[in-house]
Amino acid sequence: MRRFNFLILTATIFLNNNILAGQSLPGYYQRNSFLLTSPGSFGYGLLGFTNPANLAIIPRFESRFDWSTDGTNLSSFKDWGLFLAAKNIGFAAVKQEFGQQSITDFKVSIAEGNQRAAFGLSYGWSNSSSSIRRDKLITTGWLFRPNKYLSMGFVGNFSLQSKDKEGIVDIGLRPFGSSFLTIFSDAALQKGQKIKDFKYSTGAALAISKGMFLVGRYFDNKSFSLGFSVNFGRAGMASQSRYDTNQNFNSNTYSIRSGGMLPSLFPILMDKNRKYMSFNMKGRIAYHKYQLFDQNTIPLFSLLKDIEASKNDPRVNVIALSLSGMRILPEHAWEIREALKSAQKSDKRVIVFIDNAGMSSYHLASIADQVVMDPEGSLLLPGFSMSRTFLKGTLEKLGLAFDEWRFFEYKSAVEILSREQMSDADRRQRQDYIDDWYELVRSDVSRSRNISGGQFDTLVNEKVYLTADMAKEAGLVDRVGRWSELEELIEEMHGSKLGRLQRRDLFTNSLQTEQWGELPKIAIVYGLGECAMDSGIRARWLDKVFRRLAIHKDIKAVVFRVDSPGGDGMASDVVAEALREFSKSKPVIVSQGQVAGSGGYWISMYGDMILAAPNTVTGSIGVIGGWLYDAGFSKKIGMTADIVKRGEHADLWRGIDLPYFGTVPIRNLDPEERKVMESIMKGLYQRFVTKVADGRGMSVDEVKKIAEGHFYSGLDGKEIGLVDEIGGLLAAIEIAKQKAGLTEEDEYEIVEIPKYKGLINLGLPSLPYAIEAEMDPVITFIKLLNKHRGKPLVIMEPGSYPVVE
Repeated sequence: MRRFNFLILTATIFLNNNILAGQSLPGYYQRNSFLLTSPGSFGYGLLGFTNPANLAIIPRFESRFDWSTDGTNLSSFKDWGLFLAAKNIGFAAVKQEFGQQSITDFKVSIAEGNQRAAFGLSYGWSNSSSSIRRDKLITTGWLFRPNKYLSMGFVGNFSLQSKDKEGIVDIGLRPFGSSFLTIFSDAALQKGQKIKDFKYSTGAALAISKGMFLVGRYFDNKSFSLGFSVNFGRAGMASQSRYDTNQNFNSNTYSIRSGGMLPSLFPILMDKNRKYMSFNMKGRIAYHKYQLFDQNTIPLFSLLKDIEASKNDPRVNVIALSLSGMRILPEHAWEIREALKSAQKSDKRVIVFIDNAGMSSYHLASIADQVVMDPEGSLLLPGFSMSRTFLKGTLEKLGLAFDEWRFFEYKSAVEILSREQMSDADRRQRQDYIDDWYELVRSDVSRSRNISGGQFDTLVNEKVYLTADMAKEAGLVDRVGRWSELEELIEEMHGSKLGRLQRRDLFTNSLQTEQWGELPKIAIVYGLGECAMDSGIRARWLDKVFRRLAIHKDIKAVVFRVDSPGGDGMASDVVAEALREFSKSKPVIVSQGQVAGSGGYWISMYGDMILAAPNTVTGSIGVIGGWLYDAGFSKKIGMTADIVKRGEHADLWRGIDLPYFGTVPIRNLDPEERKVMESIMKGLYQRFVTKVADGRGMSVDEVKKIAEGHFYSGLDGKEIGLVDEIGGLLAAIEIAKQKAGLTEEDEYEIVEIPKYKGLINLGLPSLPYAIEAEMDPVITFIKLLNKHRGKPLVIMEPGSYPVVE
């Protein structure tokens, strides 16, 4: 053990040893008598008083008050210390008595860093009404936790009024990589002391249950202390008995703390099954919200995470949701429903309130143990449909013509400009998707509400619109009431009142980690909107993100959430290649949202696994394009265009310029130009198919059989090999965790990239394609085609996939 401590001591050799320390700088152990262990090994030490670097790892406000007894007089009150800290900043006051004299030391501290490495700085001064004097001090501190097994701390104390200095080093070891057992040792050397006279201590802290620790500490002068620490969640207490060099009892110290939630059995024992969680889902369920002043957006992952946290919190008995005013995509509704179903399997009761609900919102609500409907509410169950608006006749009346470049049977995006009704192939694929979507909802609702599929069909085909009383009579709701009656309903269900738990107080959201070092991370990277280089998915930016994450040691896996109808083939390929390169070093799981078709599938295909919801729109492996040109429009409105050119085809992209819409070319492609374009499109399609075959481990011929632009539901996508598993974000995270080698016991952190849309919504133009398409789908699509005129696209038009209900 002395050899081990001598190795620790070498970190302090920078101190001179030719001047004896005086009272102006008392010894480390004298000033820090309240420490149960070395400062970097247990909890947060004295909240930065000993080592200011500790402040960088304190996530929330912490306070503690310590005091000691006068010798063996257990009821006496002698020395005391008050310690206050928040992340990166702290204050402390410690009073010590020496006979009839006393002195109070003060410290203010700051720190910066993370769980792996931190640095802190303190300024200390003293106040005394006696003859005792202490120098003003500058304290520097370092804390290094390279992994979950090792913690190293270094402290330097420097007098501002003399040449006195002190160096302190402490090391903690966790053989099991957890707080179950911590072995620690520290050593101190002051300027003027000989190396053989350095002071040290060593000991261990043993967890006897969650939040309860026994601590023993042995000092170089043969004295020792025995301590006990217990956490009650947001509060805690500790005590230690100190024994002198003859092993006789000397004194006691005590500590009480309050602050962040620490692991403990007490909150579970006291509140098990005595709380409820409520979620008001008014607003749009989307992936991101603005950081400030965005009250109308509820981030999907945040909601899923909190439902999962409610499921895993033993205090929560009931999960309640109000769907009033909710706007949601059908796929998002399915994911939330699945999260609630998983919570029910953990014996949580679910209550859902609805007022004016449609197919998707009722699909979500139907999973509840109790569906409650407002007495003046309504339930609209018309089934599902897809429609298209065809503009061929409109274009002809306007004097515009559209040449459809279509060489693949199901790639029907531009039919709206070239036809007057759906092609047979397009009608088939849309009907197949609608049938799968309808069957999903019918099956889920029938199972949850204990009605037959035939009864569901009757409600859809004969009732359609139901009042609250009609819905209750049909067995679709259990109770007619209002959200304001929630607590009465819970009391009726549970037999007693339950307390409400805030989302921030769920264990997953509030519990502070005891693990050393940076937690391993799983990143959720979002690829949303049209496939473009600098808008939508932002291909250039995503390329940089994946390359950065590949070399980031703490990132163990990525979940790539794709919700994109496609767009530019080059942008799609940039992201796909970045994903393939990333997958060589770390797992990447693709989670497909409402739509991951065409270019949206292109950016998915190199994932280690692809997950989709049953009602995801996936596939659409194909290429489309077309040419909108002036066939008399300019004459009708009195506009003309005149062109000078050099180059046979330079006039092809020129014509009349219209506000908002852009340029309308004055002519169509000639036969030779069109032949070139056909060759380009077929070449792009061949590359697309070949890449899918490579990514999915299929032959090119196998991919071609299911390609031709055909889109599928997630269910059909799994059946034909385009999707590996049916699941949402939470399932993808679980798979990513397993592939990263993380066990159920391992703590890890989720990082969302990006986390927000931006700081604040300034109401600027350039809405994402998917959102703009909801407001004006046809015009938005035409604008997109015109923007990329003359280029083949891997895209699905709005109307090929469901939108927000």
